[in-house]
Amino acid sequence: MTERKPKGVSFESWVDRQIRTATERGAFRDLPGMGKPLPDSGEPYDELWWIKSKMHREGFAALPPALALRKEAEDALEKAAAAPSEQAVRRVIAEINEKISAMMLRPPPGPPLGLRPYDVEAVVEQWRRGRA
Repeated sequence: MTERKPKGVSFESWVDRQIRTATERGAFRDLPGMGKPLPDSGEPYDELWWIKSKMHREGFAALPPALALRKEAEDALEKAAAAPSEQAVRRVIAEINEKISAMMLRPPPGPPLGLRPYDVEAVVEQWRRGRA
């Protein structure tokens, strides 16, 4: 809509006319999400909804790095438990151990990490027992 509101016409009637003509043209037919509920319509109002939404879309984490790594370590153990081979288990645990070791060498940017690198052999043994 590039048209400006003419002088002497009330804002409400001008907007209503714009909506009516767009409806008559069929501009509102087959819109994506038509007939579906609005996302988060049942959630309580959050003043920072747009910031959180933008961070989620951009892939930014709101957690401090240490807490994010704790979550990633938990996910790595679950991934290792579901791994198809011993080699995959070792690769998953080696990757998370590198991240944990690197975080341990830096000063804590937030709460203490509270993690140590996993014992690869112990995780592989757990994986074997889970397969039996």
